Parts: sequence; structure tokens; C-alpha cells
Amino acid sequence: MPVPARAAIQVPDTVVAPSGQLRLKALLWEPAGPGPFPAVLFIHGSWPTHPRSGRPAREILEQAAALGPVFARHDFVFLFLFRRGVGLSASQGVSAADLMEKELRANGQEARNRTQLRLLETDELSDAFAGLAFLRTLPQVDRRLIAVAGHSFGGALALLLAERDSTPRAVIDFAGAAGSWEQSPQLRARLLTAVGAATMPIFFIHAANDYSVAPGQALAAERDRLGKPYRIKIYPAFGTTTSDGHNLVDLSMGTWERDVFTFLREHLRQ
Repeated sequence: MPVPARAAIQVPDTVVAPSGQLRLKALLWEPAGPGPFPAVLFIHGSWPTHPRSGRPAREILEQAAALGPVFARHDFVFLFLFRRGVGLSASQGVSAADLMEKELRANGQEARNRTQLRLLETDELSDAFAGLAFLRTLPQVDRRLIAVAGHSFGGALALLLAERDSTPRAVIDFAGAAGSWEQSPQLRARLLTAVGAATMPIFFIHAANDYSVAPGQALAAERDRLGKPYRIKIYPAFGTTTSDGHNLVDLSMGTWERDVFTFLREHLRQ
């Protein structure tokens, strides 16, 4: 039987989550009816501040608008945080994508890898923690029942957050590190360490035509070796390109919806 979901949703609120001196904006969806509710922090991928190619800036707003109502229908408060330099937070610093691209052009792949890992462990992780802290202040959120979901660069961030904070009840990693796994031994080693330390269940998700499914496979294998709870699902190829597969998270939500909400309900029970 399908996972039950409410028919009605609410228009999101635009909220501000402080991260150091920055004031990051986020979109917040709430379920209909009285709370408190379980909640999900969504950590988006790397997006350029002023894109000249690839997915345009407006599409991050479309990603948020696609995902928020789905989680709200399933009775989750959903926070889509725009990290520094991205989307509604474009005025708050420089995006990770811009910094990595600048380093790649100036100094090559190895320099980009070092910059990526530095950002994942410092500024970008601080922003993710700011979103988590903001969620915990909301009276409509049951602070005992919070999960973290991330996509691509944000999937890697979700794993690093889970390594340092054991309080989220579950993590969902959509295509985490799929575009960088093959090029960055440093990132591979760092994420293997992170999933080895994280205590909560982790759900690794890829489409078969993602840039790479190796991250999910390797990270799931490490969890299995350590006897730690996890799930992995590699869905059939979606669309016609690797970009389509990588962006399964918001381009084909019906593909993963039942599995993800079954996973969340299993691990966010009171």
C-alpha cells in the first residue's frame, strides 16, 4: 500500500537562519494541523551564485518548491536552507561552486579537491549546522525527531554533519559526492571516515545513470563492514543524461517517495 500523505499543503514561509555573521535565508514548509511534527533539514548541492552554464539559479528555487510540498504532505516540517552565495542567500558570501571553479581554473584539479574538502569541513558545514540549529528553535518541531537529507555536495555535507552530531535520527544521501568521487581520493577517504563514525541509519540513493554510483556502494559497504544501520537503493536510469540521473531527487520524486518516507517513519518513531 502507498505511504499515506495529506492532500493539503501550505505556502512556505521565508525565514532567516544566522550562520556566524551571515543571515542565510530558507524556505520553511509546515504540515497542516497541529504539531509538533518531525522535521527534515534539506542540504542542497553546490550551485554557482551567477551561473553561466548548467542548471540556472532559478532552478534551485524550483528544486525547493518541488520538494517542500512532498515532505509537508507526509507530515514533516521541511527546511530548505540556502547556504552562502546561493539562491535566496546570494548576497551572503560566495558560493562553494564559484570558489571551486575559480581554484580549478587557476590551479587545476588537485587544488579544487583541496578547496572542496576545506569548504565541506568549514564554512559550508557551519551553514548546515546553522540550519539544524534553526529547526530546533521552532515550536512546531519535535526536536527529538529530526532527520537530515542532502543532495550531491549537500549529501557529502549531510554525512559530515552526521559524523559530528549524533542527534539527527536518520540521514538520506541523494547522490552524494557522485560528481567528485572519482577525481578526489581525499574526499573518498574523508567520507568513509564520516560514515564509519556516524551512529544513525543512513539511506544512500542513486539513479543508475548518476555521474557515479560508486560513492553509495562504497559508503554502504563500509557501514556493512562495521555493522552499522544503512540502506542503499540504486534506482533504474532516469531521463537520458547523467545530469538527469544525478538530479533524480527533484526530477522524479515519485521514484523514491515511498522508500524514503517508509525509511523516515521507521527511524523517526517516538
